[in-house]
Amino acid sequence: HGLDPSDYHQEALDGFNNHLGAISATDLELLATSAYLGLASHFLSGRVDPVRLDKDWQVERKAIDLVAHLEQALADGRIGASLTELLPQQAGYRRLVEQLAGLRMQPDWPVVPAGSRLEVGSVDERVVALRARLAAAGLLEDNELADTTFDSAVAAAVKSFQQRHGLEDDGVVGNLTLQELNTGRHQRIQQVMVNLERWRWQANDLGRRHLRVNIAAYHLEAWQDDSRRLDMKVIVGKDYRRTPVFSEQMRYLVLNPRWVVPRRIAVKDKLPLFRKDPASISARGFDIYEGWADNQLSIDPATIDWGSLSARSFPYRLVQRPGPQNALGRVKFMLPNRFDVYLHDTPDRHLFERNDRNFSSGCIRVHRPIELAEWVLGETPGWSRPEIERALATKKEKTVNLQETIPVHIQYTTAWVDDVGQLQLRRDAYGRDKAVAAALAKK
Repeated sequence: HGLDPSDYHQEALDGFNNHLGAISATDLELLATSAYLGLASHFLSGRVDPVRLDKDWQVERKAIDLVAHLEQALADGRIGASLTELLPQQAGYRRLVEQLAGLRMQPDWPVVPAGSRLEVGSVDERVVALRARLAAAGLLEDNELADTTFDSAVAAAVKSFQQRHGLEDDGVVGNLTLQELNTGRHQRIQQVMVNLERWRWQANDLGRRHLRVNIAAYHLEAWQDDSRRLDMKVIVGKDYRRTPVFSEQMRYLVLNPRWVVPRRIAVKDKLPLFRKDPASISARGFDIYEGWADNQLSIDPATIDWGSLSARSFPYRLVQRPGPQNALGRVKFMLPNRFDVYLHDTPDRHLFERNDRNFSSGCIRVHRPIELAEWVLGETPGWSRPEIERALATKKEKTVNLQETIPVHIQYTTAWVDDVGQLQLRRDAYGRDKAVAAALAKK
């Protein structure tokens, strides 16, 4: 499970078993109880408190009366079973445990030397090391490992490797692919251990109908009755405007939404733009208001001396009208939370073609918003796909409350096992793996 047995008095307990009477029965009772309660707590909700590590991480710690749990286990004579039932029961956790065991048994894999890019037609001594590395990953037969030619079989194996690591699958070994090829076995073991810990932080019941957003994979999935019904690409926050990790209930969505620009975005992004080009205010569909009260009247932007304004003195509220340039696109999915993060459409459709999609200011842009709206409203009467399309065609803002709220889980997962049993690995774009690994390594 990626936890250190020495944290649970393994050596002392083994010593008692090997040398009966070396410690008193009372000492053994205290030692065993301490070991049980420590391990039970970590199995239940993780060894590390994520909120202490990262202000952008919000989880509800699972809690039960572990003393009562132990007493019941003693009464029933099922100590081991009482511990394992505290672990995440989802198949995804069990599969990752199996991958950890496999990585620990696997020998270290070869390193591919640095150099120029390798592609079909390349003849290079480094291709021998590349072939050995791909064979170690189970992607290439090992009967022609001495061949220095980069042929179509090597290219196909490289593509498979790239797909498992979330890279552009062009079959070419460039800098990013070489970096992933040369990430060592110990680092991959650590990565899997970090993600097992994240599983233990997570609620056991994600909801009958729920959404999962994996920030690290730029991906969203809709789940219903334990099966995935929908998946699509997403765009997440830039490194300096990271999307936080949390779970919250989606309560309503807005068709043809207005965008009330958050003040920090108004002063950091829009004010410099408007200083350079005041005409862009009207061209992009923005209205300017004197303040944030609902009864404020709009102001003619031509009457404002934009050059005299600073981030500190900026007094205005910016609102972008519904339309083709609206930053929220045609649909906004609302899950009220302290981060003011939600899911929405975007007019910048071309960004979904990029492999790494961290371009937003923290909110999550979805690739197929109408399809997602159809699924979200699937159990809300009166909102079939044609009815959604008709409401959008009016170009008027429309709020639709859900019949039942839908849990949305914003996650950060860099290692998981896919439907065909392959270990999927992603780069630690926000550097969050390092902090968890360091915390797990501490005594």
